[in-house]
Amino acid sequence: MNAVTSADDRRAPPARSDVVVIGGGIIGASAALFLARKGLSVTLLEKGRIGGEQSSRNWGWCRTMGRAPAEIPLAIESLRLWENLDREMDGALGFQRCGIAYLYDSEREIAAAEAWLNAASPYQLGARRLGADDIGKLLPGAARPFRGGLFTPGDARAEPSLAAPAIAEAARRAGAHVLENCAARGVETTAGRVGAVISERGRIACQAVLLAGGAWSRLFCGNFGVDLPQLKVLGSVMRTAPLEGAPEHSVGAADFAFRKRRDGGYTLARRNGNISSITPDSFRLFFDFLPALASDWRDLRLRVGRRFLEEWRAPRRWALDAPSPFEAVRTLDPSPADEVLDEGEAKLKAAFPVFAKAKIVQRWGGLIDVTPDAVPVISPLDSMPGFYFATGFSGHGFGIGPASGRLAADLVTGDAPLVDPAPFRLDRFKRAARSMAQVAA
Repeated sequence: MNAVTSADDRRAPPARSDVVVIGGGIIGASAALFLARKGLSVTLLEKGRIGGEQSSRNWGWCRTMGRAPAEIPLAIESLRLWENLDREMDGALGFQRCGIAYLYDSEREIAAAEAWLNAASPYQLGARRLGADDIGKLLPGAARPFRGGLFTPGDARAEPSLAAPAIAEAARRAGAHVLENCAARGVETTAGRVGAVISERGRIACQAVLLAGGAWSRLFCGNFGVDLPQLKVLGSVMRTAPLEGAPEHSVGAADFAFRKRRDGGYTLARRNGNISSITPDSFRLFFDFLPALASDWRDLRLRVGRRFLEEWRAPRRWALDAPSPFEAVRTLDPSPADEVLDEGEAKLKAAFPVFAKAKIVQRWGGLIDVTPDAVPVISPLDSMPGFYFATGFSGHGFGIGPASGRLAADLVTGDAPLVDPAPFRLDRFKRAARSMAQVAA
C-alpha cells in the first residue's frame, strides 16, 4: 500500500480541529482513527511520510509473550484490534496468528522464562513450556541443541510497511485530516492550556494535542521546557527473498530472530543486537538510565560516532515562526550495523540450516525511542492541560500499536480507558516530575 497522500502534497491544514495528533507512525495513526470514530475532528501531522520511520522498520511481531507485566493488557487488546482492523480492511495489515516461540540455551534463560510465565499466568495467554523434544517437533530442522523454550500459539505477525498507512487511510475515511510532509513546530497555550499547534503550513486551533513522535518526542517537548527521559537506540534488520521450507512460526533465540513475511520471504535480525550511541543526551539522562545500564549490561552495545556531533549541533530551542529541526530532517534513516546483522545471520544459519540458501535482498536501520524502564509513556502532561503523550515504546510499539492508540484516544476524550493507564504515566519518572513542576512555576 502506498502512502496516504502523495509526496508533493502541500495542502493547508484546517484552521481548527478538536485534536491534533503529531506523528504518523502506528501509534499516531491508530489514535487518529479511534479519535475520529469517537466523533472528534482530528488532524494528523506527519513531517515525512506515514509510517516512514520505526513503524515500518521493526520486526512485525504482535506478541503477548515476554511482555512487561504493565504491557500485557495492552498486548491482549491489541491482538483483538489487529484482527478486527485487518478483517475490516480486507487483509491490508497482513495480520496472521502464526505463533511465536522463544528458544533458550542456558538455565539462566529458562529460569527467567519460568518467572515470567508465573507472573503472566493470571492473563491466561496460552503460553506453554517447550522441552528439547518439543522444539524438534514444533520447529523441524533446528540444528542447535536448545535446552528449552516458550511458545504462544495465539501470538501473531503483521506487515510494518503496510500497517500504519492502512490505518491512517482508515482514519482519513473516518473524517480525519491526514497531512504528510507537514511538520508540527510547537504548541501555543491559552490561559495555561493547549490552544493551538503551529505547523510549517499554518496554525491549527485545537483543544488537545497528542504527541506520538517516536524518537523525535524528547526534542519536540524540550522546546517548551519538558524534560522527557527518552533516548534513541539503533535497531538493524534485514529481509530475504521468498524461501521454501523454513518455519511458519516466528522465532527468537538469544542471538537471532525471524518471522515469515507475506511475500514468502523472512525478516531477520540479531536479537539483543541494538546499538546505543553515546550522545549529549546520554550524559543528560545518565542517572535516569543507570538502573537499566546496570541490569542489562550484558546486552548493551555502546558506540561513539558521528551522532554525538550531529545531536550536539542540532538546535534544542527554536521559534515557532521559523523552520524547525523536523523540517531539516524529515526521516531518520540510519545505516544498519552490518557487523550485527552478519553475526545474527551466521547464528541463524547454524541453528536452522534451511536459511543457508536464503538470499538477503535488503538491510535497513531504525532509531527506537526508549524509556528508562522500557515501558511507554501514554499520559497527560499535568502542567499543560490538553497535552498528551504516546511515546517511548522501546522497541515494543508495533505489536501494541492499535491498543496504545485507542488508550491515548480514551485519555484525550476522558472516556473509560481501554486498560489501566496508571503504569504509563509520565510522572513515574522523577526527572519528568521535576521539569513539569518547573513549567508549572
